[in-house]
Amino acid sequence: MKNTFRCKCPITSALDIVGDKWSLVVIKQILFEGKSTFKDFAESTESIATNILSTRLKMLEGFGIIEKQKLPTNRKTNIYTLTDKGLSLVPVLMELTFWSKQHVIEFNPGLNLDEKLEWAEANKEEAFKQITDNYRKYKHSLLTI
Repeated sequence: MKNTFRCKCPITSALDIVGDKWSLVVIKQILFEGKSTFKDFAESTESIATNILSTRLKMLEGFGIIEKQKLPTNRKTNIYTLTDKGLSLVPVLMELTFWSKQHVIEFNPGLNLDEKLEWAEANKEEAFKQITDNYRKYKHSLLTI
């Protein structure tokens, strides 16, 4: 995969990888919604077009944020899981959630805000660790069916 970055700024360079409209949505779906197949992503409420989805999955895989493997129970089906690099985005996703709770809710009052969010915001490091540990257990169970 050719790495083309707009400049040498670390924020801009990170946004060149995960700052488009869909990359963090795909990562969020894998991490929090248990989505792992192309079909899972394509049928999500976010309605990502299949050509864009395919491009994003390949790009995220190319940067080592997700990995593609075969489903143990169906060798024809690819499953996408987060790598450790992808999991290191947990704080970013959670901080976006906290920010949204404070600043976006006035524009979208129907936001899905989990009751555990207050605890997570008050105990960030522990929450980030729990989310990461839970995902690793889930991934292990998914790959060893």
